[in-house]
Amino acid sequence: MNHHNVLILAYYFPPMGLSGVQRLSKFVSYLPDYGWQPYVVTTGPTPYYAEDQTLLAEVEASGATIFRTEPSKRAQRLLAAGPVKMPRERIRRTISKLSSALYVPDNKRHWAQKAMALAREVIAQHPIDVIFVSGPPFSIVMAGAQLSAETGIPFVADYRDLWYGNQFHSYPTLWHKHRHTQYEHQTLARASRITVTNRRMKEYLINTYKYLDFRDVVIIPHGWDANDFPADYRPAIQHNRSDAPFKLTFTGTFYDVVTPVPMFKAIRKLRKERPDMRIELHFAGMLRDEYKRKARRMKLDDVVIDHGYLPHKASVELLTQSDALWLMLGETRNVDSWAPAKFYEYTGTRKPILACVPDGALKQDAASYKASWITDPMDVPAIKEAVSNMYDRWLAGTLPTPDLTYVNSLQRQLQAQELGRTLATALRVV
Repeated sequence: MNHHNVLILAYYFPPMGLSGVQRLSKFVSYLPDYGWQPYVVTTGPTPYYAEDQTLLAEVEASGATIFRTEPSKRAQRLLAAGPVKMPRERIRRTISKLSSALYVPDNKRHWAQKAMALAREVIAQHPIDVIFVSGPPFSIVMAGAQLSAETGIPFVADYRDLWYGNQFHSYPTLWHKHRHTQYEHQTLARASRITVTNRRMKEYLINTYKYLDFRDVVIIPHGWDANDFPADYRPAIQHNRSDAPFKLTFTGTFYDVVTPVPMFKAIRKLRKERPDMRIELHFAGMLRDEYKRKARRMKLDDVVIDHGYLPHKASVELLTQSDALWLMLGETRNVDSWAPAKFYEYTGTRKPILACVPDGALKQDAASYKASWITDPMDVPAIKEAVSNMYDRWLAGTLPTPDLTYVNSLQRQLQAQELGRTLATALRVV
């Protein structure tokens, strides 16, 4: 096997937690198995809502070489002040809109400049074959393109979400729209290859930027890692136990159009109709205080169980101990290409999934999974009926099983192998 070096630029990287970190950390962990040695340029100590030292230990054990930028004075002050708490959703949205107006392409521009300076030093000291950068933030993707232009090293851009047209970004003026599309055009024109998480995103990019064709854009979906599960893991056989509640679990963060309120309303109605139902809603991640208060007002205190933020393997363990899993997407701009990572990790459990999602890539993938109930995200009666049906199937021991061919296609090792092939292709097209 030929061995090559890949320079990876990543803002979201362990010990940061949450789902945006996992795609990059798994790539870094498994690329050495396929002939690629990662050199990672990322942040130094940074205030963030979640920390996961287990993910950091995993990437360090892979043998990756990690370089970190120096923290800013502001970051040092925030770190000294203690843990960062996620703000109320109304405040978060206001901050997001202000950031969209003030910073193009995003508020990580200053860090991207620091990362680029550090990356130049790494390139001077190590024989780098390919530059790989994942967005968002897209300021660091622009930095990767600039490094490629300076050095002649081929550059591969990874899209976890869309850049222009991102479902959470706002464009207050025509100038903002023009600037984003201009930057994106210039950046992708420099890329030897582009990786995306689903077909809808690939189609969007090819239709938007006519110089791209189907070979330029490679689909590498989100996935699940067998090594995060116990070696002897098997989905539990369902038993009708009179003392056991039906455990329905959500992992991740609620923000913007992702809200637990429709589920709360559905469960409240269901409990009135079926007072003998034994059910628990488990949450791991960032369940804001405002949603906890909402649950109390709806008299769901005995149903909602908040585990807080868990290290990644502990989060997976909670999924394996659940009877069924749930995810929610709301309706928003370009939602058809939005496919959050949590669904794909859910598939590794082989548990039934309730997907409250609009039309789009994720709805298609939930259908491909087979062991799924799919509803509109805001249709409370449909959510109620889906939970009721899942509960009855659980009582009867007849919950469905997924399409294992589809599940196995989403393993992280296979995705790292595909990325290795894509990086090798980028070498040949320069």
